Amino acid sequence: MGGRFRTASLGGELPGKIISASRRSDIPAFYSRWFLRRLEEGYCDWIHPFTGKLERVSLLPEDCLSIVLWTRNPAPLFPALRDLLSSGHFPCFHFTVTGYPKPLESHCPERALSLRRLRELAERVGPESVIWRYDPIVVSSRTPLAFHLEQFAAIARGLEGAIRRVYFSFVDRYGKTRQSFERLSRQHGIGFPEPSELERKNLVLRLRDAAARHGMTLYACCEDELVGEGVEKGRCIDLGWIRRLRPDVHERLRRRPSREQCGCTESVDIGAYDTCAFGCCYCYATRSREAALARLREHDPDDTLLYRPRRMRSPRGRGS
Repeated sequence: MGGRFRTASLGGELPGKIISASRRSDIPAFYSRWFLRRLEEGYCDWIHPFTGKLERVSLLPEDCLSIVLWTRNPAPLFPALRDLLSSGHFPCFHFTVTGYPKPLESHCPERALSLRRLRELAERVGPESVIWRYDPIVVSSRTPLAFHLEQFAAIARGLEGAIRRVYFSFVDRYGKTRQSFERLSRQHGIGFPEPSELERKNLVLRLRDAAARHGMTLYACCEDELVGEGVEKGRCIDLGWIRRLRPDVHERLRRRPSREQCGCTESVDIGAYDTCAFGCCYCYATRSREAALARLREHDPDDTLLYRPRRMRSPRGRGS
């Protein structure tokens, strides 16, 4: 056994599942200590979103095809990446950089810092293992269409040579998102107009061209009407992506969409809602930054769950 984590066993059946860590929270940024502890112990618990039941999943490298990590700040994981890779895990990263103004993203890293970290991550794990997300596209009075053209081009220029794929989608106005938009309209006078179909199409074609100038391909996430003319269909949990990283993988996993037009492969998401403290106004997984900070304060890095609801806690404050 070498390094910090248990290494993969030789021989036997290939693993059959993908771990998502996580669509619901930024685990590398806020919960890296918990995540690394779970990798050391080889398992974690998660709460099924439909049944509410506690379930256990192995995180041993021989049991996982890949761990897909979603983040705006992977730096807390940098010291452990070498051990993570040498143990036989296959981490893949979705790294979000949008650079929106503070009212829309109140506590996200500055664009320049994000670009440095993204480039460093790609150097450490390889450019094929990292996707840049310019996602979601939020059209507002503070971020009109012209803002996105300029911002996207500047980020793409800063990532040239480090990134090959960039994903986008237009914001979905879920209940939590609508409430955040209404609050920003009252507090800051920001309007959130819906772009027309033609405006969306023209913007995406110009983003495609900007991406191509810097050696990247643009992928549309759950935006099938915008696929074509050099814009590919994006699949965030993508078995094809993992097969390129792992030529030994020949398994067939089911497609399991998370929303309309989603093309994702089935995975186990080990995150929790209302736990990301970056304060993005468009987030569908967090009611408010205050709610996330409250859960962050209650978080136990030694627990098997990322966040344990009070109904599941023992009298001493931790589950069994």
